[in-house]
Amino acid sequence: MMWVQKKIYLLIALCCLVGIGAGGTMVQAADGAESYNYSYWGLTTVAPAAYQANVLWNGESIGAGAFKEPSDFHVTEDQQIYVLDSGNNRVVVLDNKFQQVQTISSFVHGGKEETFNNPQGLFVTGNKQLVVADTGNKRIVQLDQSNNLIKVIEAPKSDMLNEKFDFQPVRVVVDKAQRIYVMSTGVYDGFMEFSPDGTFTSFVGANKVFFNPTDYLWKMLSTKAQKSQMVMFTPTEFTNLDIDQEGFIYATNGQESGNVKKLNAQGNDILRRNGYFAPEGDIRYRTADGPSRLIDIDVGDSEIFSILDGKRGRIFTYDGDGHLLYVFGGMGNQMGQFNTPVAIERLGDEFLVLDKALGEITVFQTTEYGRTLNEAVRAYYNGDEDKAYSLYQQTINMNSNLEFAYAGIGKSLLRQGDYHEAMKYFKESMDQKDYSKAFLLYRKEVLREYFPGIMTGVLLVIVCWFGISKYRKRKGVKKVAFMEQ
Repeated sequence: MMWVQKKIYLLIALCCLVGIGAGGTMVQAADGAESYNYSYWGLTTVAPAAYQANVLWNGESIGAGAFKEPSDFHVTEDQQIYVLDSGNNRVVVLDNKFQQVQTISSFVHGGKEETFNNPQGLFVTGNKQLVVADTGNKRIVQLDQSNNLIKVIEAPKSDMLNEKFDFQPVRVVVDKAQRIYVMSTGVYDGFMEFSPDGTFTSFVGANKVFFNPTDYLWKMLSTKAQKSQMVMFTPTEFTNLDIDQEGFIYATNGQESGNVKKLNAQGNDILRRNGYFAPEGDIRYRTADGPSRLIDIDVGDSEIFSILDGKRGRIFTYDGDGHLLYVFGGMGNQMGQFNTPVAIERLGDEFLVLDKALGEITVFQTTEYGRTLNEAVRAYYNGDEDKAYSLYQQTINMNSNLEFAYAGIGKSLLRQGDYHEAMKYFKESMDQKDYSKAFLLYRKEVLREYFPGIMTGVLLVIVCWFGISKYRKRKGVKKVAFMEQ
């Protein structure tokens, strides 16, 4: 019933706000930064800035020469930064202080020196092997730590592929078993999976087709000429991917729903969507602007992940349950804004954003609010209830509008066994599911506490009733005997 009411109230709220359009007006934080979140009712609420831009790097400032349309970058476990300088057909390696370590622009293949041709994606494995989606040469190139060639993967031959299949890899990741997952232009069947020896094995995680039943009916009734003018019901392409420490692939695509996925080994989507709204970027926007266009995803520790909106230049970060933690970034000419953002990465607790058109890397550092919220999520993920409770309380003190944080406190209390107090916080966060769970546990707790007393009382009542009944019966017998005399 609560969910029906939610939809009714949300509809009323949207009707009241129709004058400002579907997206409404951007809420400004107190410090002037465009920082916000979304409430349970889908309304935009003010939030403190979780990240602030403080440094801007380009090819010239790091001593590598100007970047030309860089398209991807990757931060390794030892915090080296590999920048794919696509226009210059090279990979520039930096340390965590943004000092140049080396430049990789060629390798030896078959006794000859070869170069990259407009590469669009790269990945670095745990043992520092570099894997490049060499798009212009229609191949995947894998180099060892010393930049020696390990293997080249070219257009595969398989019954699963069309005879006219054109292999144009644009993004790539590698799992701990050395399986390679490739996103190739024009492929609608999912990511291409290659075995460690470079053999194509299967497709993973194909997007399902979503269509309007009315459109489908019209298509069934249309002539061939009319059908040719209609949009085909074909799956959308993925737009990017990342892989976490456990080997799960996180991916973004161009669909209007389900546009963030977490794929297991079987290619099934196991992403939890327990937040107020599914992870998809902005849920309120002007109709003329349209929804967010997700172009990159980055997975951190504790199942925290971030998505990049290429349309508005914003980074949206979520916890493992799908709750929106914070938003930062934007399009413009100021520090912390972009022209053509294409990729995001984490460097410790900092965020890096790569701008393709400007050839720049913007570094964002956490504020006190961002650090506290990140640590609260990590503490809860690691099962440290006391720490999570304390940190979520601090977060609420800094941002009382962050409704899901009340649920975080409630969950911490739930784990600690304080069911009655947990119910209060779940109610505050409109978390019906966990409220019901806490209520059932609290009811059992109350019954366990008072059951002995209740049963003792019931037994006493029964004993008294039998005693009185027996007494009355005996008294009645004596009275009859007396009358007979």
